[in-house]
Amino acid sequence: MAPKKRTPEQIQSELAAEREGLTTAVEDLREAANVGRKLKAKLPVAAAGALGAGFLVAGGIGATMRLLFRRGRE
Repeated sequence: MAPKKRTPEQIQSELAAEREGLTTAVEDLREAANVGRKLKAKLPVAAAGALGAGFLVAGGIGATMRLLFRRGRE
């Protein structure tokens, strides 16, 4: 089977269409990768979550309970 022959104009139009598609894909990717804008909209929730996670990782629950129960016995 012989390959299909294309004219230079057809090739140029196909390249232009591919460029447009790539431009759209890059713009979509930039929008999806913009974590800063998404985080800025939910900053109070993210800060509260980070504070809670830090408290748990630092052993805050156990330390708080020991402090409360020790004071109750004294």
